[in-house]
Amino acid sequence: MPIRYNHDTWSIPNPSPRFNSKGAYVSDSPQYTPVPPQPSAPQPTAQSGLSDNAAGALAYVTIIPAIIFLIVEPYNRNSYIRFHSWQSIFFGIAAVAVHIVLTLIPVIGWILVPFVSLGFLVIWVILLLKALKGERFQLPIIGKFAAQQAGA
Repeated sequence: MPIRYNHDTWSIPNPSPRFNSKGAYVSDSPQYTPVPPQPSAPQPTAQSGLSDNAAGALAYVTIIPAIIFLIVEPYNRNSYIRFHSWQSIFFGIAAVAVHIVLTLIPVIGWILVPFVSLGFLVIWVILLLKALKGERFQLPIIGKFAAQQAGA
């Protein structure tokens, strides 16, 4: 038995057709009328890559992701990611410079190295967590240079 589709309705023909007093076709079996699918809300487009917060935090992991984010699109077009990348680079340079200076100072410098290293570690964790939360946390001197480089 063929199924017919007629302008948004499906029908199965009755094998024994009947007609009413006016000659119109009448069916005993109820006809199935499907509900047309409702248009769903537009799906958000799939985002490729990292979120801004994740990329900003990842820039602090080492200097390598920070440099990559400054080179690779679409990350290099985002001022938030550029800011954290530049601040990470400047922070790394400052940490290395301070360590070099302290190791060149006999005895007192050698005693201060572990405490300064612990301080840099605490600042690094704070920067990473602030970037992960979406905050643009600026260090006193380094943050100004990073904001200038990022164009923020």
